[in-house]
Amino acid sequence: MAQAIEALPAAPPRRRVSPQRLWRTARHHPMASVALCVIVVFVLIAVLAPLIAPYDPAETNGRNRLQSPSWSHPFGTDSLGRDVLSREIFGARVSLQVAVLAVAVAAGVGVPLGLLSGYRGGWIDVIVMRATDAVIAFPGLVLALTLVLVLGPSITNIMVALGVGAAPNYARLVRGQVLSLRNMDYILAARSIGAGDTRIMVRYLWPNTLPSVIVAGTLTMGAAILAEASLSFLGVGVRPPTPTWGGMLNEAFTQIYVAPFLSFFPGLAIFIITLSFNLLGDGVRDLLDPRLRTTQGL
Repeated sequence: MAQAIEALPAAPPRRRVSPQRLWRTARHHPMASVALCVIVVFVLIAVLAPLIAPYDPAETNGRNRLQSPSWSHPFGTDSLGRDVLSREIFGARVSLQVAVLAVAVAAGVGVPLGLLSGYRGGWIDVIVMRATDAVIAFPGLVLALTLVLVLGPSITNIMVALGVGAAPNYARLVRGQVLSLRNMDYILAARSIGAGDTRIMVRYLWPNTLPSVIVAGTLTMGAAILAEASLSFLGVGVRPPTPTWGGMLNEAFTQIYVAPFLSFFPGLAIFIITLSFNLLGDGVRDLLDPRLRTTQGL
């Protein structure tokens, strides 16, 4: 019986993501390709921040306060004389780190709950869905703000707060996928020859929900960056002097009429990276969704 289970296919045949399909998808979605390039550039900037930043982001200089953009300071200086470009480069590290870890927490909590809820049903499904309803009832930013205030402002706590707030969306997404898959022939065949519930969920159901989770993850990253910036702007994000884009906007708020460039550059970075993740999510969805591949010839 164990050999029969091993021989059972994990899922209906799916087309492999070949280089040719990637190229056709790039041609059909040039904006998603550009977005991916932009994200790669931001990641490289974050990784190489100590090497490419022209100044120490925490170095202050009272004689260079609120200088307009110049050759020596391309993005100008803030109210403490710190180089804005250097702080923005290091701020990319915090934003991307929070985005990745928030998605990891959301998927790590939401996906198992969605698998269990959709496959087992009954009272487990009722409890999980009512719990997700309770979390979704709170506005996302309000929930994250409350959790950060309780846990304390730090990168780890922000990541946990954003991940917990997004987890119900993953649970609902995966549950819906599992409900449509659990009565498929290959699932019934696996159950009939003795495959356990855990094996079915992990080996046969989880791989088929993965494309939807990947798409949701790219979209959640953009939302997480925006939420982290909002929390930092409200003063409950990462503690100074660690540079964050939202914290830079908070510091620039009081200088908006004197030095408007202080809010322009971090705001532009938040806009570009959030838009890029959203555009990339659209492209990834079209690449992984078999129905869209058929209609668009991918």
